[in-house]
Amino acid sequence: MAVTQQLARIPEGLLAACRQSAAASSDHDPHWDPPASDILDLDWAPALLKRVGEVAGLEEVLLDALRRSTDGDTALDLGFLNTHPHAIAPFGATPTGLGVSEVARVSELLGQIYMPVLLAALPADERDAESSIGQMGGPITGGLRAYLLEHFNALRNFYLDAAKRHLLVVLWWD
Repeated sequence: MAVTQQLARIPEGLLAACRQSAAASSDHDPHWDPPASDILDLDWAPALLKRVGEVAGLEEVLLDALRRSTDGDTALDLGFLNTHPHAIAPFGATPTGLGVSEVARVSELLGQIYMPVLLAALPADERDAESSIGQMGGPITGGLRAYLLEHFNALRNFYLDAAKRHLLVVLWWD
């Protein structure tokens, strides 16, 4: 099974309940189980999306929002979600996240990115386009541009919904 990036949009209360559960449980089980409808699997798209933004010369504030949308930050204490044997990120770094106000700001900025323009800045040849953003491992089924557009749209919509619902976002690799 491949390690892919996961995002969950959750209310602050759920995070507090998970933290309390982990502290009260002898085996540190946070009972982390966000609804499937609030989880997004970004596959391996995050690095490629950021690289497209860099190659296309995306304005720095928008590029930073794209980075934050997939990197999170360390302001939220999420280490309790990465404790053996209940770690949600057994193959990656400690989960990160964005608080409600950061989610709203990232959502607003992602809404200003028009991915078709960024993708148009890539070389026309598929192999050259893949090479320009460092995509390795052979062609992506359905094509690089379609893959990136699909994952960017999913990311943008995920954050838009999280912002509308005043949720925070937790990110991890699993």
